[in-house]
Amino acid sequence: MSDNTSILFHNTMRITDGHLAEFRAAIERAVDFVEQHGPQLLVQVFVDEERGLAHSFQLYPDSAAVLAHWQLSDPYIQDVMAHCEIDSFETYGTLSAEVIAGLSSGPAGAPTVRPPMTGFIRSS
Repeated sequence: MSDNTSILFHNTMRITDGHLAEFRAAIERAVDFVEQHGPQLLVQVFVDEERGLAHSFQLYPDSAAVLAHWQLSDPYIQDVMAHCEIDSFETYGTLSAEVIAGLSSGPAGAPTVRPPMTGFIRSS
């Protein structure tokens, strides 16, 4: 089944020196919250302690889900951002004008739009 509406974000965050424990705690709280309440289909976070980086991958069904996540999770996002800065933010999928505007006004700046070509999502 082809799915051309999904959106994948890859966020690379540079963890503030001396804030690894606080960053980990904030990420845990944020992921726990979105697992219970958020619209994401997938959230995975990987930490490269040696380089002081964290990589977050989030898969959304569509732009409406991204907008809903931002409204719902803003306090958790702010808590995480208190312990890091955006190193890079990559987007994949068809983004609405509202999502592009929201990303453009944030710390990552205007996104590069990479529209889907082909693919699928397995539900189990």
